[in-house]
Amino acid sequence: MIKVAGVKFKTAGKIYDFKSDAFVLKQGDHVIVETEQGLAFGTIVKPPVEKKKITKKLKQIVRVATREDFIKREELKLLETRAHDFCIKSINDLKLLMNLFSVESNFDRNKLTFFYTADGRIDFRALIKLLVKEYSIRIEMRQVGIRNLSKHCGGLGKCGREICCSSFMHTFEPVSIKMAKEQGLSLNPTKISGVCGRLMCCLTFENSTYKHLKRKMPKLGKIITLEEGLGKVVRQNVLKESITLRLEDRTEVEKNIKDLEEKKPIKKR
Repeated sequence: MIKVAGVKFKTAGKIYDFKSDAFVLKQGDHVIVETEQGLAFGTIVKPPVEKKKITKKLKQIVRVATREDFIKREELKLLETRAHDFCIKSINDLKLLMNLFSVESNFDRNKLTFFYTADGRIDFRALIKLLVKEYSIRIEMRQVGIRNLSKHCGGLGKCGREICCSSFMHTFEPVSIKMAKEQGLSLNPTKISGVCGRLMCCLTFENSTYKHLKRKMPKLGKIITLEEGLGKVVRQNVLKESITLRLEDRTEVEKNIKDLEEKKPIKKR
C-alpha cells in the first residue's frame, strides 16, 4: 500500500499527488516536497490515503515544514519583490513591449522565473544579461496568456464575487460563443467577457445544465396546437422550463412545458 497526499502550491493552483510514506499529515499542513525543479513549499489539501496501485511515478514529500522553512520562504518573497522591481526598471530602460506581472523563485534559490504577457515575440536577451549580472542565478522568462494574468492578479467579476480563476479554478476550460447562444445571453462582448477580456469562464459551468434542460423543450419556430389555437414557439425560458408562443391573432401566451399537452406539430407552409 502506498500513501498519497494532494499538495497545492498556490491558492487556486493545481493539486499534485505526492507520496507521503510515514508522515502523519492533515489538511492545511505545510510541507517541503521534491519536484522536477527542486524542492518546493506546498500545502496539504488532500490528506494522505492508501492506494494499492498508482499509474504514474510520484515524487516524495521530504518533510513537514519547519520554522527555518517558513523563514526561508519569507526571504524568498523579499527576493521575488526586489527582482520584480529591478526587472520592471530594466524593461523600461530597454523599452521592451512586455508586461511583467509575477516573479517566482524555487525553494532551492537557484532559479528565478519571470512571468509576462506580450502581443508577440520579445527579444529579451539584453534583459536576461542584466538579470543574470544582478542575481548570478539561472533566469527563465515565461510568456503566458492574458487569463493567467487575471488568475495571478485577481479581482471582482460582474457577479460581485472574486473571479473564479483566482479563487478556485485549477485549469482553464475552453469557452466558446456557442455557449452564450445556448444560454440565450446577449452576444455583446462587454456583457459576456470577464476582467481578462475573454469570454467568462462561468459559461462553462452552466452550459451542461442548459443543454440538458433544452432537450425536452420545443424548438424555436415549432407550431403547437393549444386550446387558444395554433401557436408558434418564439421564446424559451430554460430556467423556468416554459415557452412563449405567438398565436394567430399576434398575441403571446406563456406555457409551462410540464403542463403543455403537445399534439402532433403542423408543418410550416
